Amino acid sequence: MWLDLPTFQTVVASTPLVAIDLVVRNSRGDALLGLRVNRPAYGYWFVPGGRIYKNESLDSAFRRISRDELGHPFERAHARLLGVFEHFYDDSVFANAGAGPDTHYVVLSYCLELADHQTLQPPTEQHRQYRWWPQDELRFSPRVHENTRAYF
Repeated sequence: MWLDLPTFQTVVASTPLVAIDLVVRNSRGDALLGLRVNRPAYGYWFVPGGRIYKNESLDSAFRRISRDELGHPFERAHARLLGVFEHFYDDSVFANAGAGPDTHYVVLSYCLELADHQTLQPPTEQHRQYRWWPQDELRFSPRVHENTRAYF
């Protein structure tokens, strides 16, 4: 269910958001990261992901988020749960419109291994560009957000 902006701002200010993050790896073990164009984590490289909607099952959310973030729907059964993480941000998507609330996410992080023949068509609404990062590089890069580095 999509919320209107005033309702969503109240939710962000009042409660944690529940999300799924996708650690997408190619056959070399590199991880797909996108350069964020919105808040929170604006300007950092981050894994694809998204919020789970009310009354949306985890399987449905996984399919929708992978479709919206990667351009292809994947099944949660083909991914491996990495764990449950908490992300705390001093800002929110509303920061550009003035003093917005901080943001708290509870994130289910899943690893999705791509076969060599699989291609992705990630959109650019959330990320300006995408790149495959070797794990040794992304673990230490200050350009990669600390919440993404925690997955590795």
